[in-house]
Amino acid sequence: MDEVFRALADPSRRALLDALRDRGGQSLRELGEGLEMTRQAVAKHLGVLEDAGLVVTSWHGREKHHHLNAAPINDVADRWIQRYDRARAEALADLKTALEETEMSDDFVYVTYIRTTPEKLWQALTDPAFITRYFDGGGPASDWIVGSKVLWSMQGEDHHDWDQHVLEADPPRRLSYSWHNYQPEMAEMFGWSDERLAELRQEKISKVTFDIEPAGQAVKLTVTHDDFAPDSEMRAGVSQGWPGILSNLKSLLETGEVAVTE
Repeated sequence: MDEVFRALADPSRRALLDALRDRGGQSLRELGEGLEMTRQAVAKHLGVLEDAGLVVTSWHGREKHHHLNAAPINDVADRWIQRYDRARAEALADLKTALEETEMSDDFVYVTYIRTTPEKLWQALTDPAFITRYFDGGGPASDWIVGSKVLWSMQGEDHHDWDQHVLEADPPRRLSYSWHNYQPEMAEMFGWSDERLAELRQEKISKVTFDIEPAGQAVKLTVTHDDFAPDSEMRAGVSQGWPGILSNLKSLLETGEVAVTE
């Protein structure tokens, strides 16, 4: 947490985070053009932000893209905000939401560190007894063999076959599966017309990948949800859903209880 505060203390680094909040997935060149800093200065500041976990990267061909990571901000909030009532914390909650919503980025990338082992984290990602607790009673179910179906439940309903499949399964290091398309249940939930649902169902199918790496006495979990269509409704939805789910996952593994949500 000391590294987070040191990184945030510099106004140039805060400007970089602002730029990535407004449009995630920018390259070093793009960040240098958007801010009055040399590329060398941008690279140096990005290195500090990466070391603090506030920025994570992904490769698109030979180009390195940068994304704002909200997890360290969540950790700060988890440490202190729970001492105050919700009304007094609204301003910081709004900041958290702003940091998490990077609607202009094609990819959603989230990194968090969990005090557990890779094996226990893998179990939490694949065992229905764990999944239902941090997925609000629903979530995926599969035998987690490459090519197998991934069935999906929403808030404790029966599991549906929405044409999802396991893409990669390398325990306890990497898990990836295809995401579902838009479903009639979602249209009812969000108030979409039949015409709007038919339009949305033309979008390409996205995928989610979980990368697990040992990190001292903790485990680094990187969640990448990508392959979205431009201006995807699904991208907007998962960017709001994943932070809460992953916060619950972290809390469950570290304390035995999910985070309190209202």
